[in-house]
Amino acid sequence: MFLCYILYSKSLDKFYVGHCIAPIEERLRRHLANHRGFTAKAKDWVVVLLEPFDSKAEAYARERFIKAQKSRPFIEALIERFPA
Repeated sequence: MFLCYILYSKSLDKFYVGHCIAPIEERLRRHLANHRGFTAKAKDWVVVLLEPFDSKAEAYARERFIKAQKSRPFIEALIERFPA
């Protein structure tokens, strides 16, 4: 199973959208570990949305669609409808 996920950092008050192969716990651990990139700016990321897909291409397409909206209200509405 493949996942499209959204993380939230309270300290940054920001969302992060990504995709991965399940389970999400390993991917979240890597986001919280020492690394470079956007999620390295905070250590309080939590999963707020998970959407399962049958293929990596579908999960990636969903990630790109969400990012293309460039809309915090869109992301907040998704989370409200489909919480993790």
